[in-house]
Amino acid sequence: MHSSPRSLAGRTHAPPSAPALWTGAVCTVLASALTVLVAARWQPLMDLDRTVAEALHRRAVTEPGLVHVNRVLTDWVWDPWTMRALTAVAVVALWWRGARPLALWVAAASLLSALLQQGLKAAVGRERPRWPDPVDSAHYAAYPSGHAMSATVGCGLLLWLLYRSGAGRPLRWAAASAAAVSVLGVGLTRLYLGVHWPSDVLGGWLLGAAAVAFTAAGFDRYGPRERPARGT
Repeated sequence: MHSSPRSLAGRTHAPPSAPALWTGAVCTVLASALTVLVAARWQPLMDLDRTVAEALHRRAVTEPGLVHVNRVLTDWVWDPWTMRALTAVAVVALWWRGARPLALWVAAASLLSALLQQGLKAAVGRERPRWPDPVDSAHYAAYPSGHAMSATVGCGLLLWLLYRSGAGRPLRWAAASAAAVSVLGVGLTRLYLGVHWPSDVLGGWLLGAAAVAFTAAGFDRYGPRERPARGT
């Protein structure tokens, strides 16, 4: 018996919205506070950012091999466009299976998070680290880290979809481990390559987590529900 479009979009495996709402609210509060501190150039935070960034850069300039590995990871494996492509594949698969409300919800969440990211970059206008001997380069404003936020949103949405599909625990644990490595790893590559301050990466993680949490909570509350089969 084939699953109906409604049942695909409204699996009973969906988590309750309250934990997701609380997670989104906490991440939003923390991200907002961090954004205010960054925009205000709060000196203790600026000093901490520079201390960490300088220490990592001093090490990076002495290890060209490790720099190359980090550039491959950040430019190809964990690039924002890679994450968006994976999300697009998931959206197409959902649409093809008939779960079109869920597909549109995920696509809208990915688009809105990208717009939020670019809007904050423009509003805060933070300069990236500048080095006399850079090992990599990047464009646009620094805060928040687009790589960190895109990885958090992409991996978070894919994990949420996997959970909704009713996947077994081993698969969910494997996917969660890969997602954790990707989200943490891409943030570390941006710091090691000297193209972001630590608070840029932290901001990207918090904003991405908030976006995923609100996406899950919103669909759980407003998305279509599975109708029970007749005779049950």
